[in-house]
Amino acid sequence: MSVWKRNAVVVAIVLFVGAAVYLNWSYGKEAAADGAGQGGGKLLGQAALVNGGDGAAAGDAQSSAQPSADPSASPSAAGEQTGYFASARLNRQQARDSALQLLQQAAADAGAQQEIIDEANASIQTMAAQTISEANIENLVTAKGYGDCICFINDNSASVVVSSTESGLNENDVTKIMSIVKEETGLAADKITVIETEP
Repeated sequence: MSVWKRNAVVVAIVLFVGAAVYLNWSYGKEAAADGAGQGGGKLLGQAALVNGGDGAAAGDAQSSAQPSADPSASPSAAGEQTGYFASARLNRQQARDSALQLLQQAAADAGAQQEIIDEANASIQTMAAQTISEANIENLVTAKGYGDCICFINDNSASVVVSSTESGLNENDVTKIMSIVKEETGLAADKITVIETEP
């Protein structure tokens, strides 16, 4: 009977970890979608700009190869962006810390079956790999000249929220970001979502 209880505890922990990561990813996506619904953002994906505005082609003559910074952005707008990104990072880290603590407890349980310990350790390694990939993507995207960004990676998808440039993200920008994510994660383009937040 105690083996069944241990198995149930490990299954519950794994489900909790999955739920925590999903909720964190979902929260980031909802926050960006709320901004988009209020005219505060654009949803980008599959190397195409989804633009509710004038419908101009993303590959327009106005498009430039490099994103342009917004030197005229007001301090309050920059503070709002920083606030969103800082809050999203904090929420993501708290969810991961909780999940990691539960997994470590399951892996350290002296009475647990080896299969359960192996599953917990594999989940810990997956979480660590995703965390490293997210950090690499965020660093590479900002190194390309974009403002701030945050990345959420799950087993079969990735979302990147990027602060808007002065002229907005064009198709070339989306392609660059998606290329970074594909190289880091190996995910197909249809599994990657790029979300633009506007100041």
